[in-house]
Amino acid sequence: MARRTAANPPVVGARPATPATARPRIVSRLRVNGRDRAVSPDPDRSLLYVLREELGLTGTKYGCGEGECGACKVLLDGVAVRACQTPIGEALGRSVTTIEGLAQGHRLHPVQQAFVDTSAFQCGFCIPGMIIATVSLLAQNPHPTEKEIRAGLDGNICRCCGYVRILQAVQRASQRSGVESLPGATP
Repeated sequence: MARRTAANPPVVGARPATPATARPRIVSRLRVNGRDRAVSPDPDRSLLYVLREELGLTGTKYGCGEGECGACKVLLDGVAVRACQTPIGEALGRSVTTIEGLAQGHRLHPVQQAFVDTSAFQCGFCIPGMIIATVSLLAQNPHPTEKEIRAGLDGNICRCCGYVRILQAVQRASQRSGVESLPGATP
């Protein structure tokens, strides 16, 4: 039994929760990386919080928390969204793909492989969001021009300023066939 202190005073008229008086825990289903996952449906929580804190999927990064840096991007029904600005309620009943869900077993997604091949990262913090944005871009436009790539990655910030190699990685990924048919891409 808890010891009563100034920080833990007794509550007048309170009864300890029992199975008969305890509120039932409400759970919702969220489809993440092809699997249904049980999550708390608190509408005030962001998709980013649920992915990182509740489901342990830490590849999606918390950057600015304001939707400005793109580090938190995930695919929602194949389209890149900022998870820090997406309420969990908007994701329920839809398909969420995180950076962890792109590879097929030990085989990297072609976009992931292109980023590795071109050494398109320094600290790596922005890379999950950059890759997600690239997958979304290439699913909509498999062979974008440099201008279209720049527009597609607008809103993704690389603090190390590795943009030249990131651009090369996107160009390399667009040259590979089959990008549109892999997980996370929309046909």
